Amino acid sequence: MMRLQILQHRRFTTLFLAGTLSMVTGMTVIETPSASAATAKKSKQAATAAETTAQRYAEAMGTGNTVVVGQLDFACQYPLVAASPKGIKTYPADSDPLYDSCWQGLKTAHAPTLVRSDVGMEVLWPSNGDLTFFSEELNRYPASAFVTDSLGLTPPGTGFHTHIVGSTQIPSASFRLRPNGPVVAVPTTLVKLAISYQDPLTAPLTYASGSVKWTNTIKRTRRGLKDITLQWVVLSGLKKHGFAGDMAVVNLPVTSGAIAGSGIREKIPFLTETSRALPDSQVWWGPTDLPGLLTAAAARAATFPELRDRVAMLNRVLIIDPNHTEALMVLSRHLYAVILREAIPFHKLMVKDPALALVVNEHFWNIYAQAVRIDLSLGMEMGGFDKPTTADYLYRMLSAMRTLADVHPEQLDNLFRLGVALRWNLDQEASIETHQSLVKAIPPERRAGRAEALLQLAWSRINKVAWNRIFDDSDIRTAYQDADAALATADLPLDKFMAEYTKAYSLLFTPDRDNRALLERLTEAKKWFAEIPGQTPDIWNFFIGAESLKAVLDADPIFQPLLAATEPTKG
Repeated sequence: MMRLQILQHRRFTTLFLAGTLSMVTGMTVIETPSASAATAKKSKQAATAAETTAQRYAEAMGTGNTVVVGQLDFACQYPLVAASPKGIKTYPADSDPLYDSCWQGLKTAHAPTLVRSDVGMEVLWPSNGDLTFFSEELNRYPASAFVTDSLGLTPPGTGFHTHIVGSTQIPSASFRLRPNGPVVAVPTTLVKLAISYQDPLTAPLTYASGSVKWTNTIKRTRRGLKDITLQWVVLSGLKKHGFAGDMAVVNLPVTSGAIAGSGIREKIPFLTETSRALPDSQVWWGPTDLPGLLTAAAARAATFPELRDRVAMLNRVLIIDPNHTEALMVLSRHLYAVILREAIPFHKLMVKDPALALVVNEHFWNIYAQAVRIDLSLGMEMGGFDKPTTADYLYRMLSAMRTLADVHPEQLDNLFRLGVALRWNLDQEASIETHQSLVKAIPPERRAGRAEALLQLAWSRINKVAWNRIFDDSDIRTAYQDADAALATADLPLDKFMAEYTKAYSLLFTPDRDNRALLERLTEAKKWFAEIPGQTPDIWNFFIGAESLKAVLDADPIFQPLLAATEPTKG
């Protein structure tokens, strides 16, 4: 069959793409013009102590250096000083539990960015472990959330780079060291650091600017964060107030006790600014940034043994480039194959011939879509299931197929599957229109492909009438004509069998059904079925056991010879 030949060609394409992986994985990200300009500007003048303190703090966060983070974090050092009447001269030993305690406080603050909400086929790469996703406005998060160790370590992350943009003095920060003690003020600097994430496949995710909020009816667009500018509040002159170091970064506020008699918690330190992301400073990864890496990632995804990992990687690629051809092709092909396999536990047939297996599994969902439809409509989240359903595969597959059809309408194998998927999803007119365009696109000399396209068009018409139960719909007679045209074009026994079977099945929904004509068509279908490689009586019984067809065959004695010929011998 034509689609099997196409799939063999796609296997070659996948192998070719996989070979490109080693060439592109060594690619590095070129700095954005803004970041490069900022770096060049700072290289002309030495960085200030406040700027290097903020940079050291950010890089220590990225490498998971709990000791350096604890020594540079104001909220970590403040309790030590407040508990010591004379202050502290040196930092605690590296083994002191203070550092782990401080680190756990930071992880707690970052935890909301690591909450996975994988539902159905919406899983994102990395498919397991930490996935940093900023689901709220970016300035609501502490600056440290953008430089966590899950983003900076290799593995699991691929790192980020920090660039000093500049700094400015702001009003002094103030705080008390003792309850009801004197308020001290220290010089305060606002330092700006540009953060560049090295890899679009593991960079943190955000919602796109302008996407609709506070609604469950619209799926918000997600983007991969490439660059962002953070501002850090850095305090200096701390040694004279009993701190071991003279500078510290204010990332999270200190949780202090209540002022005597007031019951109001004091804000420590009191500041006019906070360490956070600067509004509108974010830059997202786009299709033209690392196209080679995206293509290699799509090829790599096709080799993953687990479907979850495959879909996660492809979803990530499509976040960066929603029109990425190879990712759309791999995703739609693999999910289509999964849906076909989902039919096997229902019909329980062992079909060894690949072409016949494809027809059997597609036919199962054709019949299923005409009536029950639960597995094709009830998603994981809606049904409260703990794993994706067939409907989840269908919904994710449809969006990929539609996009691929828009950007590459010449991909005829995609049009085959898209029309079928639309049929299963009850997009009746769209399914018919898709298969009509497919028939027009295949020249008459491509006999096998044209025969199959005509059969798919016929089944799209049949499913429309079978679901709506409007038996005077002209589509049912047109479906018969499509199947008859396919019979005239077909060369393979499988296609000839399906053409005769389709003609017979379409007769079920005609207002003036002729059972003798139905018997003639099924008799011809049985003749061609006997010539199909790998055919068995069980498979034939599966086709004539379709609910609507079986009801007619059982009700009229003229079909008994046909049924008796396929019944297993008893005794």
